[in-house]
Amino acid sequence: MRFRTKLIITSLAIVVIPLILAFGTYLALGRYLVSKQQVQQHSSFVDYGMVADPSGTFAEMTDELVKEIAINMIYNPFILEDEAFLEELDSKIESRYSFILVKKGDQIYYVADRDRAKAVINELPGFGNNIEGIYYTSSKFLVRQIDFHFSDGSKGSLYFVSGIRTAFSTSLIIYMSIAVFLILLLTSLLLTWWIGRSFFKPIDELNIAMQHIQDGNFDYILPTDIKEKGEIGAMYRNYEDMRLRLKESAEEKIEREKQNKELISNISHDLKTPITAIKGYSQGLLEGVADSPDKQMKYIKIINSKANDMNNLINELTLYSSIDNNRIPYNFAKLNVADYFGDCIDEIGADLESKNIKLNYSNLTAPDTVIVADPEQIKRVINNVVNNSVKYLGRDDGTGQIDIRLLDEIDSVRVELEDNGKGIAQKDIPNIFDRFYRTDSSRNSRQGGSGIGLSIVKKIIEDHGGYIWATSHEGEGTCMHFVLRKYVEYADGSDTVTVEHTTEST
Repeated sequence: MRFRTKLIITSLAIVVIPLILAFGTYLALGRYLVSKQQVQQHSSFVDYGMVADPSGTFAEMTDELVKEIAINMIYNPFILEDEAFLEELDSKIESRYSFILVKKGDQIYYVADRDRAKAVINELPGFGNNIEGIYYTSSKFLVRQIDFHFSDGSKGSLYFVSGIRTAFSTSLIIYMSIAVFLILLLTSLLLTWWIGRSFFKPIDELNIAMQHIQDGNFDYILPTDIKEKGEIGAMYRNYEDMRLRLKESAEEKIEREKQNKELISNISHDLKTPITAIKGYSQGLLEGVADSPDKQMKYIKIINSKANDMNNLINELTLYSSIDNNRIPYNFAKLNVADYFGDCIDEIGADLESKNIKLNYSNLTAPDTVIVADPEQIKRVINNVVNNSVKYLGRDDGTGQIDIRLLDEIDSVRVELEDNGKGIAQKDIPNIFDRFYRTDSSRNSRQGGSGIGLSIVKKIIEDHGGYIWATSHEGEGTCMHFVLRKYVEYADGSDTVTVEHTTEST
């Protein structure tokens, strides 16, 4: 439930609940006080008019009866001697906790219940007291008196007496004041508890959760159901999203630190090998070990080769840093597939021939097929994949072979680079494009490399809007597949955007 809705409910409850409880308390107190004064036995229900305002209700009731008596006395001046009439009057006011009493001289002429009259008989004034309206006896009974003469000339008085003393209303006010105070206090406590439970408790839980976050504990889950609706539920969901992202970020940071340590270890090992060779051969030159021009030239070529290996490794690290910061510089251009890959094959072929590796090339695309790509980066992709194949061919008998095929796939071009090397285990194939992943760390260490070559390849291909994958069979070889989308120019001169994602310098 939304907090605003709860506030509206609380505002209404502050008014409605006390009113309902106060009204119920009034009804209960009225019945209790009437029962306490033992006047309810003369009536089957509670007259709340007499309960709330005894004097006003009694005055109004007796005014009507006095008028009725006056009218009847016009036709029968001695009507008050008629017991039947007196009984009828008494029955009319009995339900209002009242009764009539008629005195003739100092004697009681009529009263329906003498027990009720005992408490007030001695407090009633005699004939001719000249009191208009209602008055109070010394014990606070309400009384109204009508003086008259009997048919024999005797003096008589008719008294209307209320069974409820005026102190009754005072008790009701006191009790109601106490009850209203308790009702307001109870309502306030209940509503405060409700609001506190639905607002302050979740805030406290969030504070505890944030303390866990501050302490680096990203596994702490809020105990309350985050499916709760309203502002509190939104806060819980936001916390949970934040916790998961922070946890993911922390895990990525740990993994990155682990990878960086591994990278440093790999680079240290990979640099140590060529540096050791350079130092050894250069020392051989200085000490005259190479005592012939042919031997000196051999040493110099070896030193140059090792220096190139170090340079390639440094370039790979530089590119890795660019990838890590999303700052690979791309210079996209329209490239004719046949011309571009033909030039690449010429360069690769010469290098493979020197290593006694056979290269097969086939282009099954149309002569006018065009892609939009960065020629330098695509060449890096091809070189990285080919060099990776060369490292792990494991065929020193001259049977090593690499096949490069270009296939037409309607709206894209698929490039396949297949070797007949040792292959990759099926369990390792899903991971070969991960940074620093090595299927055989000991073998890779001997061959050199930082373990980031294929991750660079994947990044470049994906930034060109393509995708890459590998298939392999152990003992038979490995095939790398990557797809680049074609450039298409329509008849109206417009062209398609073939690259969906590019990495820009930031």
